[in-house]
Amino acid sequence: MQISTVQIDATDATFVRPDGDGPFPGVLLFMDAFGLRPRITEMAGRIAERGCAVLAPNILYRGGPSPLVQPEELQDEEKRGAAFGRLMPLIHGLTADLIAADTGRYLDFLFTQDGVADRPALIVGYCMGGTNAVRAIEAHPDRITAVAAFHAGRLVTDGPDSPHRAVGAITGEAYFGHADNDPSATPDQIRTLEVALDEAGVKYTSEVYAGAPHGFTMSDTAAFDREAEQRHWVNLFALLDRTFG
Repeated sequence: MQISTVQIDATDATFVRPDGDGPFPGVLLFMDAFGLRPRITEMAGRIAERGCAVLAPNILYRGGPSPLVQPEELQDEEKRGAAFGRLMPLIHGLTADLIAADTGRYLDFLFTQDGVADRPALIVGYCMGGTNAVRAIEAHPDRITAVAAFHAGRLVTDGPDSPHRAVGAITGEAYFGHADNDPSATPDQIRTLEVALDEAGVKYTSEVYAGAPHGFTMSDTAAFDREAEQRHWVNLFALLDRTFG
């Protein structure tokens, strides 16, 4: 396994690829709100073990390079709230147009790395990274062939650029693993997303992880749910297998 920190213009990123010559299919991993850190590298490594080259960019790079938070901010509720307050303007500042442009640069980098297959990538995202992963495949359906979004919030909003309004651009498969009792992904919002996907004819799976809180995949936070995290790997790896064979 080869793990490196790379720079893509102003964006710092983690790049993980298997040993050997490849070619390895490419995967973009969009982090959660707490940014690049050992847990994200660990998750990228789990995917790379399946024979993929994984690029995890700091999609909040406009707020500065990694790390965006300190370890103690992940577990302490008061400090975590303060970190969210600091990060939310950056998260809300990520428009669909910015994500489209940034994703183009990330894909350009990924596809020019030695050993990376010259064919459409898969993208997976967590929390706000899941929302922006959906935006990314909507903007680049010819370069991203499948998307997985876990405990993603604000996939359905009243805004004209709500991600659910553009799902008709998706030509590949989509998987959504929703957190339970998530105020950023309510049952009504999930149903609205599913109706939009059905009307667009998108091949997708959308399911709620019963009892799992928002952020359930992140083992370095208080939201971690081991059973839901393991279920997420099963579903993500199944999507990888269906996508890349």
